[in-house]
Amino acid sequence: MISDILKYASSEIGLKLSDENIKSFELFADELKKWNSRVNLTAITKDNEIAIKHFIDSLFLAPYVFDKDYVLDMGSGAGIPIIPLKIIKPETKMVSVDAVAKKVNFQRHVIRLLGLQGIEAVQARVEDLQETHRHRFSIITSRAFTRLDRFVSLAVPMLAAGGRLIAMKGADAGDEIADSHEKIEALGFAVTAIHHYALPRNMGEHMLVMLMARKPS
Repeated sequence: MISDILKYASSEIGLKLSDENIKSFELFADELKKWNSRVNLTAITKDNEIAIKHFIDSLFLAPYVFDKDYVLDMGSGAGIPIIPLKIIKPETKMVSVDAVAKKVNFQRHVIRLLGLQGIEAVQARVEDLQETHRHRFSIITSRAFTRLDRFVSLAVPMLAAGGRLIAMKGADAGDEIADSHEKIEALGFAVTAIHHYALPRNMGEHMLVMLMARKPS
């Protein structure tokens, strides 16, 4: 059962999920499988993979997100990582953006079903938010959405002063990070930390790439 997998996997990464959290994740997984049988939302459909590759992977962001933050998830697809993060961070205000209507409609359905507050799913291109949400977010994240330099370029207009960018990448992203270095510097940003982590049950190794605006020299 997905609840057993989540309890085991969350304890392995040092997170304690409440019974209410577990119930929300179970409902999310059920709806993801139902919708995915009609519209293509994800290639991950087995309970153990949904629990770990979608939900637990998303929760590796949790230590870096605080109640006072305002989070934007760019290209969030079926609501990963934003909805799992919202489930365990109910006080944090969040926005997701994706250009694909069926994915945003699914997110909105899950948000209603789970009774989540302070989260909005927007159907738009990321570029469309650059004026309407200018310098608004303290954290902007993306999960396998685009190259690191393009992620920074798209995010900069929406990032508040002192804000942070967090890119969720695979373990093989080292070359991409190196290749993006000059373009990221030209945008006035720098990689401040790279956090490597392994998913439970040997389901993959990933990294969180943290970026902030460079201080003037």
